[in-house]
Amino acid sequence: MSSMSGRDLVRSIWAVGSAGAPQGLRTVRAAWRRRRTDAVGLPARGAERARVPGPVQDAEPAPGGGVVRFSRSELRIVVAVNGAVFWGWDGAGPEPSYALAGRCPEPDPRAVLEPDKDGGWRVVAERVTVMVSRHGAVEVRTPGGVTLRRDLPPRWWEPVGGGEARWMQRTEVAADARFFGLGGRACGPRLRDGTYRLWNTDPGRAFGPGDDPLYVTMPVQLVVADAATHLVFHDTSWDGTVTLREGEEGAGSGHDRAGMSELRMAGGPLRCWVMVGTPARVLLAWASLTGAPALPPSWALGHHHARRGFGSEQEVRRIVAGYQERGLPLDAVHLDIDHHDEHQVFTVDQERFPKLPQLAEELRRDGIRLVSIVNPAVKAAPGNAVHDSGTAEDAFVRDASGRLVEGVGWPGEAVYPDFTHARVRAWWGRLYQERLTAGFAGFWHDMNEPTSFNAFGESTLPRSARHSLEGRGGDHREAHNVYALCMAQAGYEGLRELVPGERPFLFSRSGWAGIQRYGGTWSGDVATGWPGLRASLSLVMGLGLCGVPYSGPDVGGYDGHPSPELYLRWFQLGAYLPLFRTHASLRAGRREPWEFGAEVLEHARVALVERRRLLPYFMTLAQLARRTGAPYVRPLWWSVPEDRALRDCEDAFLLGDSLLVAPVLDPGSDRRAVQLPRGRWYDTTTEQVYEGPGQVLVDAPLSRIPVLARAGAVIPVRADDGGIELEVWAPARGRSGGGLVVEDAGDGWDEPEIERYVARWEGRKLVVQREGEDGLSEPSHPVRLRGLGAR
Repeated sequence: MSSMSGRDLVRSIWAVGSAGAPQGLRTVRAAWRRRRTDAVGLPARGAERARVPGPVQDAEPAPGGGVVRFSRSELRIVVAVNGAVFWGWDGAGPEPSYALAGRCPEPDPRAVLEPDKDGGWRVVAERVTVMVSRHGAVEVRTPGGVTLRRDLPPRWWEPVGGGEARWMQRTEVAADARFFGLGGRACGPRLRDGTYRLWNTDPGRAFGPGDDPLYVTMPVQLVVADAATHLVFHDTSWDGTVTLREGEEGAGSGHDRAGMSELRMAGGPLRCWVMVGTPARVLLAWASLTGAPALPPSWALGHHHARRGFGSEQEVRRIVAGYQERGLPLDAVHLDIDHHDEHQVFTVDQERFPKLPQLAEELRRDGIRLVSIVNPAVKAAPGNAVHDSGTAEDAFVRDASGRLVEGVGWPGEAVYPDFTHARVRAWWGRLYQERLTAGFAGFWHDMNEPTSFNAFGESTLPRSARHSLEGRGGDHREAHNVYALCMAQAGYEGLRELVPGERPFLFSRSGWAGIQRYGGTWSGDVATGWPGLRASLSLVMGLGLCGVPYSGPDVGGYDGHPSPELYLRWFQLGAYLPLFRTHASLRAGRREPWEFGAEVLEHARVALVERRRLLPYFMTLAQLARRTGAPYVRPLWWSVPEDRALRDCEDAFLLGDSLLVAPVLDPGSDRRAVQLPRGRWYDTTTEQVYEGPGQVLVDAPLSRIPVLARAGAVIPVRADDGGIELEVWAPARGRSGGGLVVEDAGDGWDEPEIERYVARWEGRKLVVQREGEDGLSEPSHPVRLRGLGAR
């Protein structure tokens, strides 16, 4: 083991930021311990033996598909009743899985495994046909016979002395296909040629578009082509990489070059799910498999304000008063680690926050909730209540020798709960009672990749650290990526037990496939700058296409000092994203709107008022996301994935079906080009009409960003009296429109009624009616007609 250089020491001290040099020296010791633990606890791989499936031998039909046996492996294929296709090599089944919500769906009895030509086999289902070649290639086709993806025979590398095999799967897709997904990627939403790592990572600094990986990585790809859209999920949580190369269509009589995806995993089962259809159908199948997105309470769809440096109750009151005096809507205040006692989780600094429950009650009377940060690192100090109760529960991660694994977090030397054990999750869930007693209404999970400040290599736990993995046993190589998912499960289920009558509000910096079951995510510590603004949109759109509809960035960027223009454009974008939160580091200074001058304050007020006006629409989108898996923020190609111009557009988005938002992502812009989907669109401020498909140039003054409404849209908005009003945008003559309204039924679990509305012309009169089982009736809300002056 090499000695540590002076440069390494400096880096280790800087890695802990404001914690200072003493903690930095502890970080060095922790890093050395981590390296020693890995050296002892992980066996050397030694020589390896390569393997491929070999030629086909026979097959055995079973419900939904069957098993195809090769000379050196076997392939199990099952088509589920929701239309999703599962296959697993080497006997891998769909369970156990951290991604699945409950048990695997039942097989479709109509899907049959049958012989195919050239010695292969096939499974024919309603929405997809799966072809298996005699050497182990797996091909997914549409019912019409168009190939969507072709997985070449996989390859394994197995240690000669035994142990976990690493493997590689290479896939060909259509030449026109585009790749999306893989979790939160700053360079997206469309993923260009390159290699992407599958390892949840705290970059240790504010990130930008060129940084990868980040906090939420998922082996989930959404592949969009002319023939159809398909989602593929390789269900293994081990470290890996995905290398992508887009295809190229041949000109004239030239040949097409297929697109390529190469997945390399360090271990775990080789198994995957594939869903085929329209984007909406694919996300519905994905949600039915991995769980419906959690429904946030209504207040969580408003404006949140957070900042490192809320140093006292007086400072919180000052900020809240600043919002109220200026007439700025505010729905939640987030307290960062500086409200804890010595940065210890589930504690309060009684000197700076002596009456926190009273403060929380005062804010709640004004319609403002308190949200608390919760980190997994527990101070390794006997006498600390959380440490002592966790020790009594044997809750903390240990190494192969049975010793506690220690890292370094914000409280200093720390131990980490093993959230892959049901008993530990139940213990952790009960700890939120302290937060509830303190007056908090929501929770923000941070540093849960998990992060441990280290001087060498990765800032996480040793890969050899042992985890329960639901009693199966294993190490951190398998548990790392699902650590935050299991922590979110612990918090969400604990809150449901503690406050059964209210929907929990929880969002997490890190996560994995299925995190939407327990809440949302935020985009982490994005760097201040125009590239960071663009990355914010990429992350939200990419996460939505992976089934996580509720997310948002740190408005203004986490570090640095945004210019007034940058702050305002970020603020205007945030007002149309699901999680609308201003947040910054201690070094970045204040981020309240009035800190950027009178002009920015006035324009920010307009954005805040519009966000509040649109809250009924956001609640409707949240309810639809829970029912269908459809994200609030959708790419422009959502309804027309075959439109290639829209498929390549990354600087605008649909908010639901009714609104198109075109944020300003470049400095000095007062006009911008917008690629429109087919149909008529209205500027929601000027009511100017634009016709799609095609590109148009729209005004984007500093006072607002362009927001266009689809002709015929019926949008629920907040009326002046606080009730719901229907904003109806006139359809083109001879056409009709409509929309849905899902009213807020409170923050409990009551199922609200879904109202369907239709808007159509009767002669020269625009009529809006409610659709019901008994036919059409008058609307149950006031109607405001817009766009009537359009020609």
